[in-house]
Amino acid sequence: MRQYLVLLGAIIQIIGIAYYIRQIFYGSIRPNKVTWLMRSIAPIIGSIAAFADGVRRAVLPVFMSGFWPLLVFIASFFSTKAYRKIEKFDYVCGGVSFLGLLWRWITKEPLIAIIFAIISDTCAAIPTIIKSRQHPQTESKSAYFTGLISVITSFFAMKTYGIAEIAFPIYIIILNTTIISILLRKKITQRWSNSKFRT
Repeated sequence: MRQYLVLLGAIIQIIGIAYYIRQIFYGSIRPNKVTWLMRSIAPIIGSIAAFADGVRRAVLPVFMSGFWPLLVFIASFFSTKAYRKIEKFDYVCGGVSFLGLLWRWITKEPLIAIIFAIISDTCAAIPTIIKSRQHPQTESKSAYFTGLISVITSFFAMKTYGIAEIAFPIYIIILNTTIISILLRKKITQRWSNSKFRT
């Protein structure tokens, strides 16, 4: 039964991804290319490391959390309205993220790989977090919310609840919750400001 919850979570996330990519093509979402490229690499490496450490079904949501950024990155090249202005800070975050991935390959230790995958993904996510605060209209809650549901299902498939199993899912929960909270707060603030202006 538990494995089916993980599959259900993956299906829900695919729906969220499809909607997010649809919004990219319509121009309402403008993804940061550096963020989505680096965010696709880190979770995939983290899931491979967890798989190497014996994790099986529980690794699917983590893998999906890297697979959908890869699809977003690819989709951004087919949208003329995608976010194309890359700042120096984006390159710095991308560089730090890449160094984290490089260190993973040097150590060859699954646990170290997961730790640096988290560090790498955090650095890669910073430009999108900043963009969500400054330009919330260029982001959507759909993919983050369905991604949150998907990764929560991974806990139902865990066997030992060791650090290799829980580290990346917990991180993804924190990250997605943070971005969703930022977008919700901005939306509520804007609506309150508009209603106040009308009165």
